[in-house]
Parts: sequence; C-alpha cells; structure tokens
Amino acid sequence: MSLLHFSTLLAVAVLTRAQTQILRGSCSFDADSCDYTSDPAYAAWTINEEGRFITADPSSSGEKEKFVLVSPELELRDWSCMRLVYQISGAGSLQLHLRPEGENFDYMLWTAERPSDSWLIASVDLRNMSGAYQLLFEAKPSTGMGNSVAIFEIHIIPGYCIECNFEEHHLCGYSNQWNPNVNWYVGGSLARDPQSNLPDDHTMNNERGHYMYVDSVYAKRFQEVAKFVSPMTTTSMAGCLSFYYQRNQAIGNFFSVFTKDQLGHYEEIWRPDVYATSNWKLVQVDIKAPHPLEVVFEVAFNSARGGYVALDDISFSSEFCHTETEPAFDPSVANCDFEEGLCQYYQEQTGGSVWNRVSVKPNVYRFGDHTTGTGSFLLTNTRYTSRPGYMGRLFGPSLPGNHKYCLRFYYALHGFMKLDNALALYIYDENNIAQEKIWTVSERSRDVWTEVEVTYLKPMPTKVAFVSICRNFWDCGLVSLDDISVTLGDCRVTTGPLNPPPGHCNFETGDCGYTQKKKAKKGHWLRIRGQTPTSYTGPKGDHTLGVGYFMYIEASHMLPKQSAQLMSTELRGSGGPQCLIFFYHMYGSGTGTLSVLLHKEDKERLLWTRQGEQSVSWMKATVDYECYTRHWIVFEAIRGSSVRSDIAIDDIVFKKGPCK
Repeated sequence: MSLLHFSTLLAVAVLTRAQTQILRGSCSFDADSCDYTSDPAYAAWTINEEGRFITADPSSSGEKEKFVLVSPELELRDWSCMRLVYQISGAGSLQLHLRPEGENFDYMLWTAERPSDSWLIASVDLRNMSGAYQLLFEAKPSTGMGNSVAIFEIHIIPGYCIECNFEEHHLCGYSNQWNPNVNWYVGGSLARDPQSNLPDDHTMNNERGHYMYVDSVYAKRFQEVAKFVSPMTTTSMAGCLSFYYQRNQAIGNFFSVFTKDQLGHYEEIWRPDVYATSNWKLVQVDIKAPHPLEVVFEVAFNSARGGYVALDDISFSSEFCHTETEPAFDPSVANCDFEEGLCQYYQEQTGGSVWNRVSVKPNVYRFGDHTTGTGSFLLTNTRYTSRPGYMGRLFGPSLPGNHKYCLRFYYALHGFMKLDNALALYIYDENNIAQEKIWTVSERSRDVWTEVEVTYLKPMPTKVAFVSICRNFWDCGLVSLDDISVTLGDCRVTTGPLNPPPGHCNFETGDCGYTQKKKAKKGHWLRIRGQTPTSYTGPKGDHTLGVGYFMYIEASHMLPKQSAQLMSTELRGSGGPQCLIFFYHMYGSGTGTLSVLLHKEDKERLLWTRQGEQSVSWMKATVDYECYTRHWIVFEAIRGSSVRSDIAIDDIVFKKGPCK
C-alpha cells in the first residue's frame, strides 16, 4: 500500500469521526480489534504490527482456507449504513454476513472478488432489527504468495448508504463512470478558480463546503454523457429520495435521474421541468426498490457551451414525499396454493365450471398436489363433462400497473394428444379485454409438476388469466395447476429456485454443503435430474422445478438393508424450537426406510421416519425439534427388499420457531 493511499484514508477516518456519530461495531484497528474476534474454527485474522488494518494472510493459516472475523453483539434499532474500507490482493474473496441471535443460519449482505492494488470502499445498508445480531467478515484468500485480504476500517453510522453531502473525501461510496471528456468532480472549497461561475455549497451555504458538479467545457462530441452512480442498495427500501441541484445554460444539457438494477435495466424516475436554476433547487422523488439497485445521475451535453449541473445533499426518508404515491404494494394477494379454496381466483360463469378444485389421497396410480402431496389443486377434466370441448378461463385478482411482477406457478399435463391451447397465460385489463399472451405450453409433460416463471410489466391495472382450450374430446387430457405466487421485480433477481435464501437447499446449483457420512458397507446419495433409471420406482422429476435436481439412493447399486447417510452443514443451535421442512419421494414395491436423525457429540437421535411405499407423489414432511448446542441433521435411507426401492429428497428448509 502506498504512503499516499494510507495518508489519504487516515485523513478520511479522522474527518469522519469528527463529523459523524459513530455506532457500536465501528473499528479502525488502531491498537486493538474493538472486540472483533476470529472464529476459532477457522484461520485467525492478524492486526498489522503498525496498526491501521487487519489481515487474512494464507501464509500463516496452515491448512485452513477460510478466515471469519466476528463482531461484538450489536443492537441497531434504527436503519444504519456500514462503510467498509478493504483490499483484496491477488486472488480471493470477502463476504459480509449477518447472524441474527437464535438462528442457525447467516444471511449474506455483500460480497467482493475483484482484486485491487489500493483500498476500496463498500457501502452496505443495515436494516433496523428488533433483536441482537453479529456481523461476520468471511475472507477466502487463494493459497500462494501475494494473496491476502485486509480490512482497514469498519465504519457504521445512522442513516441510509444512499445519503451523502459530499463533505467527506470518500464521497459515500458514489462513483463517477469515467469519460475522457466529461466527468463529475468535487466542487467548492477555498481552492477553486476565482473566475469560476460555479455555486457555493448547499450544505454549509458557503464556499468552504463541497458538492458534485459536471461541466461542459471539455465536451467534444454531441451528447457527451457523464454518469454519477450511487452504491448498490443491499436491502429492499421504499420512500422519498431528496437532493438539491443547480443547472445553467440548460438548453445545452440534459439532466436525468435513473434507477439501474442488477441486470443493467435503467428506469427514468425524474427529469427537470425548468430550463435553468440560479439557486439550489430541491427535488423530491418517490422510489420503490424491492431489490438491489443503483441511482444514476446522468448529464448529457450538446457542446462545450452546455453549461454545468451541480448536485448536493442527497437524502432518503422511509416515508413517501408525495401523498398520492401508492403505499408499498403487497403482491401476495395473488398467491394461492388452493388448500383452503380458490383464494381470489375465479372463473367465467358461462358454460359451467371448467377448473375444479380436487384432492388426491396418496397412492401409486395418480400424483397428488404440489404443495404437500396430499392437498388440493385445480384440474380441468373433460372426462366428467358431456360437452365435446370447452374453453376455461381462470382469472386472478387485479394488480396495480407500473410494477414489474414475477409470476410463478406449477402445472402438469396428462393424456394430451395435441398440446395446442392446452394451457396458456394471458394478461387482461380491467375491462376483461386480453392484452397479451405471455406464456404457453411448449413441450409434452411427463406427468410431473413443472415450474414456470414469467416476468411482466404493464402501465395499467391488470389481471392474469390461465386459459385452457379443448376443441376435441379425444385430443384432450387433464391440466393441473397449483402453487401460484407473485412477487415484485424481475424473476431473474428475486429469491427463487436458483437463488434460495439461507437454510434452504433445492440442490439446483450443488449439494449446499451436505456431505456423505461414509462407513463400510454403506451406499451413497446421488444428485440427479430427470427420471431415475429403474422403472416403477423413484420420481419422474424433482419437486422444485420438475426438470431440476434432487438427491436419491439408487437401490440397484445397493444390497438389502444397506444404508446411505447425508449430513447437513454444522448448525449452531438455538434457545427455541426449530422447524425442518423437506419433501421426500418413496415409490416402489420394495421401498425401505427413510429417517431423519439429529447428530450431536457422536450420538444420534431419531426425529422422524417413514417405512415402505408412500405415494407416487412428492410428499411434504415437517419435523419439530430443539437443540441448544451445535449439531447436524442426517438423512438416512435404508434400501428395501428389491431394486424398486429408490428413495429421494428435495427442497430442504430450516426455519426458526415451531412448524405450523
């Protein structure tokens, strides 16, 4: 690290502490670690001999690959912002996790892998929480010379990370997207050009303060663009974004504010309604950020005489600034698993009922619902009608416009000769006029529940309609529908099957840290997708997607009464009840036994067990248990009397509190 970088950051740290309220959990590592400790189960962090930073260096870690730095216990009742000054040298990664008191799992807030030859600053929002928690910094430097991860300062202050008055040198984590000709610069201070027509700072209302500005003087091409980008939000937030700006010679420049999500999609949220302002002008705009995004302040110039735009005092409030702004909308009103009825879904009254709510008891001839294997789902079935064909429309509740929605649902087809119009999804407006077909069945189903994800956005209030058309009795079969859910945002960035939260494992991207507990004369759990190779046993697809992965034992590779054990990662334990939820599949005339064991201190205790053939469907299991110390959960499958004894598990979830 250069002396220049070190001295600059030292000045930043001193200035920051002088001007801002510092919260517990902050540390500059001057002489000690501020009650931060290294987790003894992993390699130890070391404070630099001269102070000022703490390092994860693999040259002193032995065989351990991970370093975990644990904060003292924190209780931050109000929203706060953590700014982290760090450096990754060579190859490695650094992650920040939040560990709530009394929970088995940590929640990842932020991660970085990009190496740098200088210190970098990250901004992470910390939501207000009712209980105590700890912060964990997990470093994984690669082995070899020159690889390390260092933390210079942890800085926690009240407020939102998106806020900034630009009086501190680090600019609150905002960044300028470099352009050879036009860029955002720090304005103000006594050192400015006396001939400049730039304004005084807004914060202090004098020439000593600072703000950001972009000037057209070096613009060389038409539409030269300068972008000033906020740190990425790390948690959902909605409310009022405020800032002050000045703008002169406005006919020669264009000023806009956008939001930009993780997929790179821009959405304009504001542009000025006046050409120029000789004084600082306040702007207040409502934003809703259910998922991570950046705020982008963008200025484009027509020529070198396009004037300037200045920006200062960005702030945020959790209350909307405009009373006409709709409150944060909960799209879960459109969720339905059909266990208690049709929820807010309804069908056309003309022509009789086409969609029927049914339930199938566990058996080996017909699959049950997707939710539990024993519950209810919707079915269109021409076998019980006297008509030669039908068209059935199932409408959902009306949802407000100008929101991006992620719709997920499960469907299954049985017995169709032709797939044309078997099932399609339409968007209807409030006048019951179809606006767009957004999805249709494209391939033949294998009698397995298959997940569909659809993202859509319309400017007006809309409702979805599931449409099934049967033109000829002999070409049609059964259409099943279950577990409809709606969330805000794009399906690719929301928490879904490929992005599960902590404590969830669906085996779509790996084994989630589950390991084989191997002993002599034991079988193995296998991760597979699709149908298992032996006929008349095992599932036709996974529970998560219908076309994804699950874990199972292949009975043809084992002898009768041989077992296979799959062990979870270490669970910390807690002072209250815990709930384990998972789905299992036990189909086959020779099916053996599936058990859940609690492993603690080299002892195992039985929590749950099933023996023999259960159903051709995936079945839901819920297990209540309590354990106050560290432990592991073990799934044990014992092969039955014949090769038709495949046993599978999927969609494992740990939750705090008793099972419902």
